[in-house]
Amino acid sequence: MQKVTLVYPKWNKIPEQTEFHLPPHGPVCVAASIPEHYEVTFIDENVDEIDFSANTDVVLLSMMLTCQLPRGREIAGKFRERGIPVVAGGISTMLHAEEVAGFVDSVFLGETENGRIAGVLEDIEKGSLKPKYDYFHDFPPIESVGPARRSILNRERYVYRGVPMVDLVHASRGCRFNCFPCATAFLGGKQFRPRPVERVVEEINTIDNNRLFLVDNSLAQDKDWVMELFDALIPLKKKWISHPILDDEEVIAKAAKAGCWYVYQAVFDTSDVIRDRVKRLKDHGIGVEAAVLLGTDNQDADYIKRLVDFLLEIDIDMAEFSILTPFPHTQVTDTYEKEGRILHKDWSRYTTAEVVYQPKKMSPATLQEMYAYAWKEFYREVPQSLRMSRLFTDVVRREMADGTYRSLNLSGRRRWKE
Repeated sequence: MQKVTLVYPKWNKIPEQTEFHLPPHGPVCVAASIPEHYEVTFIDENVDEIDFSANTDVVLLSMMLTCQLPRGREIAGKFRERGIPVVAGGISTMLHAEEVAGFVDSVFLGETENGRIAGVLEDIEKGSLKPKYDYFHDFPPIESVGPARRSILNRERYVYRGVPMVDLVHASRGCRFNCFPCATAFLGGKQFRPRPVERVVEEINTIDNNRLFLVDNSLAQDKDWVMELFDALIPLKKKWISHPILDDEEVIAKAAKAGCWYVYQAVFDTSDVIRDRVKRLKDHGIGVEAAVLLGTDNQDADYIKRLVDFLLEIDIDMAEFSILTPFPHTQVTDTYEKEGRILHKDWSRYTTAEVVYQPKKMSPATLQEMYAYAWKEFYREVPQSLRMSRLFTDVVRREMADGTYRSLNLSGRRRWKE
């Protein structure tokens, strides 16, 4: 039996965030595409140690973030020194394909379903591994996307203060919104590709976790489909979080009924549009975590201060502040490169916590200071841990009300609460 080692490299976490680890989604999707006759070992280096002396026939390097690249290079180098082939894939491999090709044996670009990974592994067994497998924007039929292979995860690693982390699942791929700082349209295409709702329900029914994260790029792309999805989720009694959902009274009400616990909502200004959107969500009992991008060309230091005041005024539950970062294959990077505003390409510092470009209305040092100010000021009176605790208390209350609450026993395994 051929042995496959699937590795997810560690990276430097944002120091302002409460540290916890979600089970990564990319690797479990890759693992689902590996035929059953291969022996698969998964290492999430954020919670596991890599044994570089372990016996394996191939290493699949799954990298999501740009800041994983430096560590990915080190890992690949150590395995290749032993003559073990390394194949890299994932979001950051697609964003940095030429660079990654320089430190691995092969790059895999695109989505893995429909027998594609099996073909790579067969080539390795035959000694005919290609330097590139290019399926970029050659999307497999969305119907071929089945349940992720979550059995590879060490579940006890993904617990924070006794609370099991949410499981990640996606109901669609692609995004028809081509936002200025985002690479999603480049990676997954500009066409919305929803999975058949029955396949989504099938996958969710395999997940032994009452709390989920629907990691779709946006649940605001097709009202008819999203209403069908929410209708199908209602009987499952799952509690879930997501990126933005369609700002429509009917959709929001249905989302709440379907178990929506809270959403990540982009907050980019202090307009009534944002104020009203947040109010609609909260009126339906849906918590809101603001995703706030700092350093756009319309912002100066005073603007950021007003933005933080606005978040407190409209009673946002949580806020996550990120510094605008010019990742490859985005509109913002194209613009900033033409204007000579990118300061360096030290990928280990492309974490969204450091300024790596020249802002328009302030110095890099001032933007870095305002980033620290935003985190400190928003959480000054109600700390981040307490705000997070309130959200978890709310979901426990909901679970107890509908009989789905499960406690954690001493072995780390969840059981139904009698």
